[in-house]
Amino acid sequence: MTRGQSWFVHGSNLLVGGTGIVYGWMRYFIVPQDEFSVVNHPLQPEFLHWHILSAPLLVFAIGLIWSGHVLTHYRRNTARGRRTGLTLAATAFPMIFSGYALQVSVNESWTEVWMWLHLATAGIWLFFAVIHPFLPTPDRVGSTEEG
Repeated sequence: MTRGQSWFVHGSNLLVGGTGIVYGWMRYFIVPQDEFSVVNHPLQPEFLHWHILSAPLLVFAIGLIWSGHVLTHYRRNTARGRRTGLTLAATAFPMIFSGYALQVSVNESWTEVWMWLHLATAGIWLFFAVIHPFLPTPDRVGSTEEG
């Protein structure tokens, strides 16, 4: 993975993950001052919009590194970072799909299913996305290769 791709992946993770965490905190942990309010914080709708509008950047970033980083290391049977990388690869699709399904779901039961799936997979994704870059991999221990 090139330095530019790395910056793009980590930046989009920070943007999407950060807006999602702040939105979730506002939605589930803040008590509204007005008991009849539909939002718990005045900025809650904006953070939801920023999260939804920035999510395609992360989807694009995942696609960008899929063949040059993910598949390359998988095919080479690279040992270091394999578990965290495979966990990221396994949670990417359900995280993305459930996020989009939340936006189009009209049934309250399905909305709740998609919400819990999105929270679980996004939580796992963010945890491993923070750890994965700090594990030594072949392209960070002396190899000059960028693939």
